[in-house]
Amino acid sequence: MQKSNGHISRQRVWSWIPTLYFAQGLPYVAVMTISVIMYKRLGISNTDIALYTSWLYLPWVIKPLWSPIVDLFRTKRWWIVVMELLIGFGLAGVALLLPGSIFFRATLAMFWFVAFVSATHDIASDGFYMLALSERQQSFFVGIRSTFYRIATVTGQGLLVIFAGYMEERGGVTYAWSEVMWMLSAFFVAVSIYHLFVLPRPASDPPVPGVTVKNVLKEFGATFVSFFKKPQAGIAIAFMLLYRLPEAQLVKLINPFLLDSTEVGGLGLSTANVGLVYGTVGVIGLTVGGIIGGIVAAKGGLKKWLWPMAWSISLTCITFCYLSMVQPTDLLTINICVFIEQFGYGFGFTAYMLFLIYFSDGPFKTAHYAICTGFMALGMMLPGMVAGWIQSVLGYVWFFWWVMVCCLATVAVTACIKVPASFGCRQ
Repeated sequence: MQKSNGHISRQRVWSWIPTLYFAQGLPYVAVMTISVIMYKRLGISNTDIALYTSWLYLPWVIKPLWSPIVDLFRTKRWWIVVMELLIGFGLAGVALLLPGSIFFRATLAMFWFVAFVSATHDIASDGFYMLALSERQQSFFVGIRSTFYRIATVTGQGLLVIFAGYMEERGGVTYAWSEVMWMLSAFFVAVSIYHLFVLPRPASDPPVPGVTVKNVLKEFGATFVSFFKKPQAGIAIAFMLLYRLPEAQLVKLINPFLLDSTEVGGLGLSTANVGLVYGTVGVIGLTVGGIIGGIVAAKGGLKKWLWPMAWSISLTCITFCYLSMVQPTDLLTINICVFIEQFGYGFGFTAYMLFLIYFSDGPFKTAHYAICTGFMALGMMLPGMVAGWIQSVLGYVWFFWWVMVCCLATVAVTACIKVPASFGCRQ
């Protein structure tokens, strides 16, 4: 195959951008969302689900630590193909281990492996995107890549969960989720082979000659230190960790709440209905909120929309207070509430991502943004670890009111940060 100079025809780019970003989104959904629903259906307690699945965030927290290795050793094309194959093997491991007597510990280990490999795949695919496309193509396809990442989310949280619910009725819970994992495994083996032949070979993607581990560590150390020397670094880190404090806890208990019986405070939905409500309607709300957030921020700038977005991500959590107190049985009401909460989260999350871009700006933009995303994952991981225990102590109603109290942290950190009025405005 001929090497490309980055100016690839748009038709050729269409042959791999959709599959690459669909493959980027699907393992994250499998590790962080599908695993929660699967463990709930297999009888694991909310406390254990929230605690142990939150540890699965860790590879995304610490991925900046090994991103220089992906940048400097081998090609990003090589990393993409190999990581997709390893994701397939890891998901096959989950499918094989589910029927065992120690399935919880064994499958958690496999999910952690998938998370580590997926985080590495993220580094390589995002770098490859910038190397393989011209600046104009990058601008054109940025919306396409986001769309297919969202399609992966709908596929994972929606279609696969609905399929699992269908299979549960025919072969039992363990059989159903093993089938889901085998399907995911087969997809990643197939997409790895596909990308082996389809991905271009940019001339700007060779391994860097003469690289040593010592040089890599020295360069990364200097970059890492410069991050903490930025103006208002402490306030910025507090914002990264606490802006999503309510959602970090809420997201771990939404699916258990939807699945739990009404006798213990849940809504008693079937697995298939959860796939429809949270995995489909919820994801649509999240996507629409994010799109509208991006449009208004581009017109008015981050500073103008910072507070509306902070209130949006906070106040819409009250829909789950309503659901837990009323426990409605009609899907229309449940869908409306989930849509509102996820729309508010998507709209409010725009401010968070724009701030990360703003704070990362400078000579080490790429590395500093990777560090920011590490703090972003840490801000989801730590609160999520204790969310299940808090819910088990308080019950669902008071747990959701506790989440509303945590919105004060969002308000506090939002009040502390400073951004230029012009940042984010479309020129």
